[in-house]
Amino acid sequence: MTAADHTGRRTRTAGVILAAAASVLAAASPAGAAESATAPETIVLRAAHAFDSVGTALKDGATIVVRGDRIVSVSTAAVPPGAHVIDLGDATLLPGFIDAHTHLTMQFEKDYYHYFYTREMRFPAEQALYAALYARRTLEAGFTTVRNVGAYDFVDLGLRNAINAGVAEGPRMLTAVHGIGSPGGHFDDYSFPPDRVKPWGPIEGICSGPEACREAVRYQMKWGADVIKIAASGGVLSEADPVDVPQLTPEEMTAIISEAHKWKRKVAAHCHGDAAARIAIEAGVDSIEHGSFLTEDTLKLMKAKGVYLVPTRMAVYWVQKLADTYPPQIAAKARAAAAAHGTMFKAALRLGVPIAFGTDAGVYPHGMNAMEFGLMTELGMSPAAALVAGTRSAAKLLGVEEDVGTLEAGKVADIVAVPGNVLSDIHATEHPTFVMHLGHVVMNKAGS
Repeated sequence: MTAADHTGRRTRTAGVILAAAASVLAAASPAGAAESATAPETIVLRAAHAFDSVGTALKDGATIVVRGDRIVSVSTAAVPPGAHVIDLGDATLLPGFIDAHTHLTMQFEKDYYHYFYTREMRFPAEQALYAALYARRTLEAGFTTVRNVGAYDFVDLGLRNAINAGVAEGPRMLTAVHGIGSPGGHFDDYSFPPDRVKPWGPIEGICSGPEACREAVRYQMKWGADVIKIAASGGVLSEADPVDVPQLTPEEMTAIISEAHKWKRKVAAHCHGDAAARIAIEAGVDSIEHGSFLTEDTLKLMKAKGVYLVPTRMAVYWVQKLADTYPPQIAAKARAAAAAHGTMFKAALRLGVPIAFGTDAGVYPHGMNAMEFGLMTELGMSPAAALVAGTRSAAKLLGVEEDVGTLEAGKVADIVAVPGNVLSDIHATEHPTFVMHLGHVVMNKAGS
């Protein structure tokens, strides 16, 4: 078959698809028109308190008016006539939480080797069903927006698209597809014999040299990446690589970050090591994830350049807790990173480094994300600052601050309620009683 034949066949196929789509739309249009003519319901949420994340103070006697998928007003005004009122009582209303570091399509198990087995043996379609379950748990935990920073088999793209289409229920997702890293590095596949398992290349995010790494970025964006994730240094849960050694050269990082920024994608750098972080920061990265061994000089550089720290205290807590169950080389890296991480985080707070909430969900069981708030406050962060990190600051890092991150008129109606006064008990975030996403009530345990 000639190239012309191929082109003609594709053109005819496209014509058939478009004709079928037009037929479906024409058949559905009367119902769609009738639906659009119906005014959206007005819902009023009332609670004893509100933390709008515009500032850092708690406001009493909150009334939030929602129409459709948007917030109409946040005040103490009277309820509009005909509105559906949900009274949440002694609770605090907050913007939907944002987790800037998740892996919704996977979940590590207590038995590391069993996790390895299930990852290799599950079909992508099967794993997608698990991912949908994890997404639902995350949403019910009050997290209405996530940044998913790495997945296998394009399951993250399928999950994001299904959520956007209303086929699956979960948070708003910005996703990275494959993380980009070096052969043998933290993002590479296990070291299978190459004659038995094909080694990964740029399509899977594995690259050597600036041009191959630029190609890897383009591939992820081709498949639909909203953000680019790189492995600037080694990692904890990979077996072969040292945790703090740079894994990409300055030239490779510059190629990756410049290409992503040209396409208006932000770049998140998985990075434990200080030397690797400095290379990434100088190359223009937008955030450093984890940051276990960062020095004060590097933290000062981050502050000067506006580079966010996404500390993932929850991952540190969980991996340290399970260190004895991991292979020896992983356990040693986990303990070393945990020992340094708390000191680094306290220094970042003292120096005023911008911090966005992120947990590394998937390293621990999904749905426990809000424990991060308490873990950050245990190291000296104020409850109000922790809440801002998990709402307004995370929204700014993700580039979605025009729609989410605060309770303000015109913003998307992503709203969470937690028991009592959240500034008095930050752990209340771990037990949401009400979740609204895009104006739809996802969960309501307390509202009357």
